Amino acid sequence: MIEVKDLVKKYGEHVAVDHLNFTVEKGQILGFLGPNGAGKSTTMNMLTGYISMTGGSVTINGFDIYEEPEEAKKAIGYLPELPPVYPDMTVREYLKFVMDIKKVPRGQRAAMLADIMARTQVTDVADRLIRHLSKGYRQRVGLAQAIVGYPEVIILDEPTVGLDPMQIIEIRDLIKELAKKHTVIISSHILSEISEVCDTVMIINKGKLVVMDSVENLPKHLERSISLKLVVRGEEGQIRTALGSVDRIEKLTFEPAEEDGLLAVSIGTRERADVREEVFYALAAAKCPIYGMTVDNLSLEDIFLEMTKGDEGAQEQVQNFTIDGEEE
Repeated sequence: MIEVKDLVKKYGEHVAVDHLNFTVEKGQILGFLGPNGAGKSTTMNMLTGYISMTGGSVTINGFDIYEEPEEAKKAIGYLPELPPVYPDMTVREYLKFVMDIKKVPRGQRAAMLADIMARTQVTDVADRLIRHLSKGYRQRVGLAQAIVGYPEVIILDEPTVGLDPMQIIEIRDLIKELAKKHTVIISSHILSEISEVCDTVMIINKGKLVVMDSVENLPKHLERSISLKLVVRGEEGQIRTALGSVDRIEKLTFEPAEEDGLLAVSIGTRERADVREEVFYALAAAKCPIYGMTVDNLSLEDIFLEMTKGDEGAQEQVQNFTIDGEEE
């Protein structure tokens, strides 16, 4: 559906996007992450044909964005960070205007308009001037224009900015619904939103691809070991001896548990090995019953920081969750 090969964008001597390669399949919801200045907005603008590339190629639905721009752009719906709305139009007038631009057949317009306004929940403000709408409603109108024409690819840059918690949940549900018929790319500084909505995550840093994989598989790309947390009844020496028979354990730490006679045990493993079954049988054989076992999973925030290590922008991004500035 989307194929990007050796994508490069330079501003003078500065390389904003550095030989980026990735593919997005139909029906995927791709979360696009990176610190401020990483090149996210630049990449998205090149995907939509809004700005030119220095090198490489972008293919949308089989059409090159620069060699066959009209056909490629027909397949794209785009919501930039600032919705491209006209404040002196009503919502209905604006969406009809977008339909004119996108050359939606006249016989399909009435049904499409009603459907899109209902899906984005702007029907109740259809005849109000956009200038009188709240920021949240303007964001919804921007999302509605991206859906006009039912494009195969929908690209959303910060789609939930300005929405209240209930609206955010509704937009997330809408995005999931859209993925049944569309390919969706989302750029967001709210990392919990990416983990909630997306099935695949791509992280770029300084214009280069760091990793692209499913949310579940991202931790496998880190060198950090798995941390297994146990609550066990037994003496520390007895537990150490029992776990000494388990290969790939590289670290053990002990602390008193809340309940008398129990120990809280943390286990670190080599190569992110899953040793839960071996640990269970080793402690059972030693007659050290396990009262609790959990895997200390890394959050997307942890993974993001680890993979953009040393980048002050990444640290600030995770601490603040939402950044107001834009990258180049």
